[in-house]
Amino acid sequence: MLKRFKQLSRNVVDRNVIFEYCKDQVELPDGKVEEYVACLHKGASAVVPVLPDGRILMVHQYRYAIDRNTIEIPAGGRDSADEPFETAAKRELEEETGYTTDRDLEHLITIATAIAYCNEIIEVYVARDLRKTEQHLDPDEYIEVVPYEVNDLVDMIYEGKIQDSKTIASVMAYFHKLFT
Repeated sequence: MLKRFKQLSRNVVDRNVIFEYCKDQVELPDGKVEEYVACLHKGASAVVPVLPDGRILMVHQYRYAIDRNTIEIPAGGRDSADEPFETAAKRELEEETGYTTDRDLEHLITIATAIAYCNEIIEVYVARDLRKTEQHLDPDEYIEVVPYEVNDLVDMIYEGKIQDSKTIASVMAYFHKLFT
C-alpha cells in the first residue's frame, strides 16, 4: 500500500473566482521534502439533459483557452464549497439551456478532471422530464443549445468533434447505461 504524502505548509500564491493556486511543502514517504503546486476548486456540476424523445441537449460555446467553439453538456461551478452539487446542476441546466425539471436528478458519474495538479470534482447528473423556461446566461456567456441523438454524440466523440473530457465521460456513461 502506498504511503501518504504529508503537507507541511501551504502558500496561497493567487486566487480568483474559479481557482486558488497554492505552493505546498510536502514530505514524501521517504522523508524528503519537495515543493508541489496545487490548484484548488470548489467543485462543479454537469447535466445530461434528456428530452422526452431521447435526444440530449448540448451547448455550443466558444472556449477562450483553446480558441475554438465546443460542444458540451451544460456545466458550471458551485457558488460555494458547501452548495449541494445537485443544486448547482439544476441551476446550470436552466441558466445554460433554458430548461428545468421538477424531478430529482439522477446521479450518473463523478469526474476528477485533472488529478495531477487540481482537486476539481464534477458530479454529473441526468435530467429528465424537462420543461422549457428561458436561459439566464452570464454576461460573458454566448451559448447555442442544440439537441442531438445519443448515437450521433458517440460518433462525434470518436470523430474528434467532441473533445471536452467531462462531456466525453458523461455521454459515454449515459450511452452505456442505455444499452447495458
